[in-house]
Amino acid sequence: MKIYGIGNPLIDILLQVNDDDIAQLGLAKGTMHLIDTDERERILTYLDSRPVEYRCGGSCPNTIIALSHLGAQAAFGGKVGSDKEGDEYVKQLAGLSAASSLSRGSQPTGSSIILITPDTERTMNTFLGANREYSLADLDLDMVRKADYFYFTGYMWDTEDQKEAVLAAIKAAEEAGTQIVFDAADPFAVNRNREEFRTLILNHASILFANREEASILFDEESLEACIDQADELCRTVVIKDGSRGSVVRSPEGEFRIPVNRVKAVDSTGAGDMYAAGYLYGLNRGFGPREAGLCASWLASRIVTVKGAQFSEEEFAIVKAQLEAGAWNFVGA
Repeated sequence: MKIYGIGNPLIDILLQVNDDDIAQLGLAKGTMHLIDTDERERILTYLDSRPVEYRCGGSCPNTIIALSHLGAQAAFGGKVGSDKEGDEYVKQLAGLSAASSLSRGSQPTGSSIILITPDTERTMNTFLGANREYSLADLDLDMVRKADYFYFTGYMWDTEDQKEAVLAAIKAAEEAGTQIVFDAADPFAVNRNREEFRTLILNHASILFANREEASILFDEESLEACIDQADELCRTVVIKDGSRGSVVRSPEGEFRIPVNRVKAVDSTGAGDMYAAGYLYGLNRGFGPREAGLCASWLASRIVTVKGAQFSEEEFAIVKAQLEAGAWNFVGA
């Protein structure tokens, strides 16, 4: 099985802050904000004295990198700048053993300033940079056609050029029989594109990932069950994450309540990306929707025990071995 994704490669800039810092900066805690060059400079200047870490990131890249480490044939496409940050991204990606078809743009490499509060919540400030330049000219249609699954997120609706490229990839995927996996990605993206996303899910998606807040916006419903019912009318397989209450998978095989694997969390960054990776990992192993959901829940629980949206090489090796040994079966499935 092969999985191909298109996403926004971002250099993650991780900083530990407190709630007062979030308030002083005038940010909405726990959400993703698209920022321009001036806003990026304002935030970094305010936090100039804080310790900082840099990581290879981006929502779709995080998922694909994890899948690659877990043994799936997975790759992604995107665009970075012709700058030192772009060089660093390519270098880190090579070290993570992940395949990619990255092109280079004229704008600076995209970055995400991730502000982590003591409750492990993350407030993301995303500067798209070269990602805004991703277009049809950068699209590798052969990779899309050869994949069993084409994966992308709602973040690709940030610019018309990105959206146009993804829609072309969807057309190629459908012609080739490639299944389409859509992750709503963020309430901010769903708010801006609600009707387009509903149409996209109805007409194209085989699998939908969303958290409860995103689902509530998409379907204008408060209750989880009502969201699932509406989503089920649009999409073959629906996966809705409900935080500490677990997640729900509804597919033609049935509806499955997936519990949370309880751990001590230190950073929630990347939990949704790892959930998607875990679910696709389960499909890659030939598992059904319940078992894939358990893989997703278990992998998401592991990433929140470390700082950042990715495991280190050593951590990936341990996680892979644990998954292969059946650690995902934490409820005795």
